[in-house]
Formats: sequence, C-alpha cells, structure tokens
Amino acid sequence: MKGMETLTGTIERITYYNDENGYTVLKLTPDKRRPDAAARDGTVAVVGTMPELQPGESVEFSGAWLNDPKWGMQFRAEMVRPIIPTSRTGIINYLASGIVKGIGPRTAERIVDHFGEETLTILDREPHRIEEVPGLKTSLAHGLVKAWADNQAMRQTMIYLQGYGISSRMAVRIYAEYGQETVTKIKDDPYRLADEVFGIGFIRADMIARQMGIEPDARNRIRAGLHYTLNKLASEGHTYAPRAVLLDTARDLLEIADRPDITARISAVLDGQILAEDLISDGVRQDNGTSVTAIYLPVYYHSEKGAAQRLRDMALSPSSLAAAWRDTHWPGFLAELAKSNNVALTDQQQGAVRAALTSKVSVLTGGPGTGKTTTLQMVINALLAAKRSFRLASPTGRAAKRLSEATGQPASTIHRMLGYSPDGYFAQDDDAPLEADMVIVDEASMIDLVLFYSLLKALRPTTHLMLVGDVDQLPSVGAGNVLRDVMNSGLAHVTRLETIFRQSADSLIVDNAHRVNHGEMPYLHNRSSDFYFFKEEDPQKAAELVVDIVLNRLPDKFGYDPMDDVQVIAPMYRGPIGVHALNDALQRALNGDHRLAEKKLGGRVFRAGDKVMQIRNNYEKDVFNGDIGRITGIDFDENLLEIVMDGRYVYYDWTEAEELTHAYCISTHRSQGGEYPVVVIPLMTQHYMMLQRNLVYTAITRARKMVVLVGTHKAVHIAVSNNKVAERYCGLLARLKG
Repeated sequence: MKGMETLTGTIERITYYNDENGYTVLKLTPDKRRPDAAARDGTVAVVGTMPELQPGESVEFSGAWLNDPKWGMQFRAEMVRPIIPTSRTGIINYLASGIVKGIGPRTAERIVDHFGEETLTILDREPHRIEEVPGLKTSLAHGLVKAWADNQAMRQTMIYLQGYGISSRMAVRIYAEYGQETVTKIKDDPYRLADEVFGIGFIRADMIARQMGIEPDARNRIRAGLHYTLNKLASEGHTYAPRAVLLDTARDLLEIADRPDITARISAVLDGQILAEDLISDGVRQDNGTSVTAIYLPVYYHSEKGAAQRLRDMALSPSSLAAAWRDTHWPGFLAELAKSNNVALTDQQQGAVRAALTSKVSVLTGGPGTGKTTTLQMVINALLAAKRSFRLASPTGRAAKRLSEATGQPASTIHRMLGYSPDGYFAQDDDAPLEADMVIVDEASMIDLVLFYSLLKALRPTTHLMLVGDVDQLPSVGAGNVLRDVMNSGLAHVTRLETIFRQSADSLIVDNAHRVNHGEMPYLHNRSSDFYFFKEEDPQKAAELVVDIVLNRLPDKFGYDPMDDVQVIAPMYRGPIGVHALNDALQRALNGDHRLAEKKLGGRVFRAGDKVMQIRNNYEKDVFNGDIGRITGIDFDENLLEIVMDGRYVYYDWTEAEELTHAYCISTHRSQGGEYPVVVIPLMTQHYMMLQRNLVYTAITRARKMVVLVGTHKAVHIAVSNNKVAERYCGLLARLKG
C-alpha cells in the first residue's frame, strides 16, 4: 500500500493478545534483519490490531516503523497477511491449522520430520510420496493425499481471505459455506458474509469491504447496515424498529453524513429490502403516542402477523376437549381430582385446571412455591383420566428434562416436538399438525416470537394451548415479549397464582424471591439455612471471595461439588467481577492444571475438564442454546473437542469453538430455564447498568437448595428498587387486539 513499508518474517511468540478487539503485541524473526530495531535474539516487536496468529506462522505486515518512547522501535501494523510458510515450525502450524481435515499437530510434525522444508512442494507435486512417512497408516496417507488435492482451491482461497485480515480458522468456515465460489461471491458482495457465515457479523464484513474499496454510501453497504441494525435490535428483544430510530441508528453505524440525498438513499434501500407497516395501538411502544411506522426484517414481520392471526383463530375455533367435560359439575370434579391425587388445591388452582380444560388458550403464571407444578400435574391427570392426548414441551433441553421429571410424563424441547431439521424446516406444520388435544408449554417466558409462530403453525385450530411460566422473570433472549403479550391480549384465560406454599421454617429462597419481586429488600441476616449474604465493596476482593466460596467454603461446610452443584450467575459480562473475569478466575482455581490437554481457540483456552455451555442451537449435534457440559478430551490429530452433555458425547471441530463459552460463570439471561443446587450471585454497584429487579429475581429463582449473594447492600437495594423493565418494540399485542 502507498506510503507503507512491508515487513515479513516468522512469529516467534505472542506477547499480548486482546480477544475483544484483536490488539496484539508479538515478536517476529524478520526475513531481513534490522539491527536498530532487533532485540538480542534478533526478533523485532510488531503491534497492531490483527486476527489471532500463532507462533511459527509466516506473516507479511504492512505499516510503519515508530520509535516508542517507552518500548523503543516497533513496527505498527496496519495490514496483516499470513503467507505460505517455509520454516519447519511454520509448515507444521500451517498443516495443523485445519486447512486439511485429519491433520493435527502430531501428524503434521511426523510428515515435516520426514520431508523437511520441501513438505508443501512434495504434497503439491508428488503427493503419493506421503506414504514414505514412517509410521503413517496407508489409509490415513491416502486420505491426506485426497484431502490435500481437494483443498488446493481452498488453500488459494485462504491466502486471498487472509489478505483481508481473516484468520485461518474463520477462513476455513467461510470456505465451508461457499466452496470454490468463495472468492467470486465475496468480490461480488462481501456483506453477504455477515448474513450467511456464523461468527463474521457486519463489523468484520464491513472491514473487509472497505479494504476492497467499497464506498461508504454504496447500496450494498447501506442494505447490510440496515440489516445489521435490525438484527442488533432483535438481539435486544425488539421485533421491529420505528423508522426514525432505524434511520438515525443506521447513519451513526455507517458513519455517513445526515444529508437529504443520503437519507433518501437509505430510505430507498429500506423500502426495497425491508418491510414496513403502521401500527396504531395503546399496547405498542410508540414515539408519538398514537402510531408508529414499524420497520421489520421479513422473518419477524411474517412471524408477528402469522402468530397473531393463528392465535385469534385458535381462540375462536371449537374445542376438541369440550365434549369430555360438557356436563361436568366442576366443584365436585375438582374436589375429587384433588382427593384422588392426595393434594389440596386453592380456588386459584382449581380455576386454572378448569380453564385449561375448557378454554382454547390459557396461561398459568406465578412465582416460585405458588404451586404451578401441582396445578399442571392436575391438568395432566385429568387428561389421562379422560384418555385425551397431550404433548409437553419447553424451550430448552434443561427445562424439558425438569418438566418430565416433575410430571412423570415424556417432555421434549419445542424444536424436537415439531421435528426440526438442520435445513431449517419443521416436520410438524400446517400440512402435518400435531396430533394432540392439548399442547402444554412450560417456561413459556422463554419463548421468542419466531418459535411461537412455528408452534402455532403446528397446532390444529381445535387444539388447546396452555402456557405455563413466570411472567416476572426476564423475557426471552430472542425477539418478542410473547408470554406477556398473550396474557394482555384478552384472548387467553389467565391465572396468576399468588398463594405461597412455604418451604421449611428456616428456608428463605422462596420468601426472598417474592420479596424482591414485590420491590422489598430480601432478608440478608444469614440466619437461614439456604440464603447467605457476604458483604464486600471492592470488586477485585469480591471476585476473590466468589472463587473462595465456590472452591472452599461450599464444599467444606455443605459438601457441594464446586463443578457439578454450584453455578455462578453474574449480571454483566465485563469488569473485574463480570462473567468473563470470573470465568477466567474460576477456571484457574477449579481446572488450572496446565498438564491437562488444552487448546487456545478464539483467544480462549479450552482445557480437558472445563465446564462449557452451548450458546446457539445446533440441530445437527442435537445440542441447544444453554446446554452445559464438560470437556472430556482434546483430539489434536482430528482437531476435535470431546464434550459430554447430559450423558452424551458430542464432538466439536475447532472451527466450531465459537458455539461454546466457558460456564463456570454465566449471565443471568443464559441461566434462564436452568435450575442448579446452589447459585452464587455477585451484586456490585459496578453492575449498575444491569441492576434490575427482574434480573435479580430470575437469578435467585434458579437455585434449588441455596443462594449466596456477594456484594453490597446498596447494589441489592438499587436492583430491588429498579422495576423499569427495558421496553421492547413489539407489535404482537397490537395485532392480537386487532
């Protein structure tokens, strides 16, 4: 590039790497020695923002030499391009980077030991000679020859992609998506990477596009920016964006001037690519109090309209269960039902059972200890006695397992009940609806709009739908506010259970959860057997205290296993007592033995024994967002992580590591649908942005046996007093009300 110098060489070591922004400090052995910049070992310092690199890689940097007052001569890199290596270490790292399936570090080392620096030339020109490598099985040799031949185009593509700062790992993923058409498709529209390749996103795609010379106001860039903005809002729970909000946000994101011609160009792209509709309703968050022009991505527009229409149709359609209880004397029936099951039902619970059996759409909500499970069990027993069919489901695997254990009946995830396939379609839909008189969905606060629409499409108009959940918990991670909107629509019979069935006299989990939910301070006197508060104002000391509680105090005093029984749940990701920092500290404390197999992927070290969580649905592996497991092995030959999730072995290629996060500490949102013996919750004033009543309430209600709070009374008070739930731009309620 004009005005820039070029520096090539081999990376000796990574001194510093920030996985959040890519800022790197590394030592490079340059191809051409520069005495005024070199250390005693001949290396030079290179700094800059760049993809994650590995020692042994050969790299070309474009940038400039600068004499830093503190650190001396450094090369400030503006552009990074990994190149085909020629050194032994570089060739081993290159072969083991995942470019050829089946070659791990040990196999790569064996090959390079035999062929030396001619390895890549021999693989290109005389691949049959791979059989000469001592100890290499013939079947593996043949497989590697074929894989190498099949990946010639891939290797050239990787070089092309790395020229734009894309790491080897991400380049492999891109090639897996587009194959030999990768270069053509990216040249045609680099922004498609953001839509079609997991882990790229608009920001990275935009960086590539700008390096390719795409103009700031190019139509493709504006289109991608609008999609990114709407997707970002969807990740915050919104199903649409008001037009004015979207235009302002897009201009800021794209860093383009607020000129009439630019606004007109954005509007033209918006009207051509994205759907808009005027919404008028008191039930919708609005800008002017009367109406709003709502801008949707197509998936949310069609889901919202479709869900509203189907739920209204269902509420007005005849009942498949009506005949079974047409002549029922309800007081006597409910009394006999309770007696035969040896339970006592409150009037509210009796009303909820009757509503489920007679109303097409019903909602059962309430806090912990209010008898939701008992009520649900009575509905199921009534259906069994009448020999009527039903299905039980929950949004997550964890919640489905708990539902099955609580009711003694088969339960599954909603996706599995609907027969989801990896190609994105459900087997159960309009053409093949579920055969059930009633469908019951537990943990319904977690259902997002798109999943709700898929569920409704699979229900016959005559089927009953019962939603069970705690509406006061955090809303769904996905877009929408489904449970609350259904409750407020007037289409469902809603029962909110309020009577608390107490636990033992010295138990406070349920009482404190309800106190928090009602805006009252929880009891923090440490006189109960299951709710403790440790005061600490210093964030770093609080983090150390959390580690000590998990590692020593809970196991020593109560016998809890720090890995299997204890879950740390933090309000925020960043900061000294956020999710990231606590995961690092807990990993060091609970699984810090570096003699165990480990691999650094995406800036994080995955070690055998680590506790990890799946963070997106993967239907091919049959694992879902929120599933927690343990790493049981790392295969360096096949580039695989072996993980046990819920008693089942699941294998992840290293390129799939972005689907995993460490789970020693998780966010409150990630804890939804889960239940753990012991929950440890740090609450500090440094978390002020996330100190909300429903967040603390949700975290407390994840605990089955014990809650431990660490922090300050002030932080707890701020959270309990803050009942301002973040509003969501959602149109479902408006559409349900017609």
